[in-house]
Amino acid sequence: MKHGLVMNRREMLKSTALLVASSMFDNEGAARYRIGACDWSLGKQLSPEAFERAKQIGLNGVQVSYNTGKDEKGLSVPETLQAIRDASARTGVKVSSLAIGELNRVPYKSKPQTEEWVWNSVDAAKALGVNVVLLAFFSEGDLRNDDAGKKAVISRLKKVAPHAEQQGITLGIESWLSGREHLDLIHAVGSKAVKVYYDFRNSTDAGHDIFKEIPMLGKDMICEIHMKENGQRLGEGPLDWVKVAAAMTDIGYDGWMQIEGATPQGADIVECYQHNRKFLEKLFPA
Repeated sequence: MKHGLVMNRREMLKSTALLVASSMFDNEGAARYRIGACDWSLGKQLSPEAFERAKQIGLNGVQVSYNTGKDEKGLSVPETLQAIRDASARTGVKVSSLAIGELNRVPYKSKPQTEEWVWNSVDAAKALGVNVVLLAFFSEGDLRNDDAGKKAVISRLKKVAPHAEQQGITLGIESWLSGREHLDLIHAVGSKAVKVYYDFRNSTDAGHDIFKEIPMLGKDMICEIHMKENGQRLGEGPLDWVKVAAAMTDIGYDGWMQIEGATPQGADIVECYQHNRKFLEKLFPA
């Protein structure tokens, strides 16, 4: 009797997972969401060549770095911005969003030049026709257990948020903070231009329950998402991607998803990202 109940439960869970996955297709099985990738993960940071590689993979877009350690002005230089615009037009691959990963090395909470970076990134995003700029808070920019750092970030975001609102740009905070801590910080800024840039693997690795955080944040507070497994292809790591897809469908998320990392050491980037793209196309609805 108990064995039968266990088997029935297993069959029920398996059927539920299959039902969720099958509901994530339209009649033609085409992907509904737009799938992009971070230029640094493509091995072509702040380079027009990222668009050629994305086209080869079959991606819809590229998340472009605003600047790099070797080129801190980045997309604020008209020629650099135009080169990215031309690459997008030439390949048909969109600029999906921008990201300031350099904030991990040069923290927004403490370095004066970062205020100019964030302000200018809003203008660059507007010029490229995108509406999200990722602000990274890892490594040197980590905000965990740093009340003074959070206070400084809130103060700086309050200054730039009106500019972002006017330009129709969202500043997405990606950090190790919990969903509740993200909301507290955003509410302290008090602007619709500041939201959460959500990364399921980062939050899981930080010890947060993503299946509680996703509905807590909801569609209104998640501006964009990273799709990642550290050192593994999508679907081959610890994350329950069927459950992730169901949770994102439940909140009605319909924005860009950017593949980040998801490449085993030494593996071919193009082959891995073709796998990752196909995995997401099968998992998410069209």
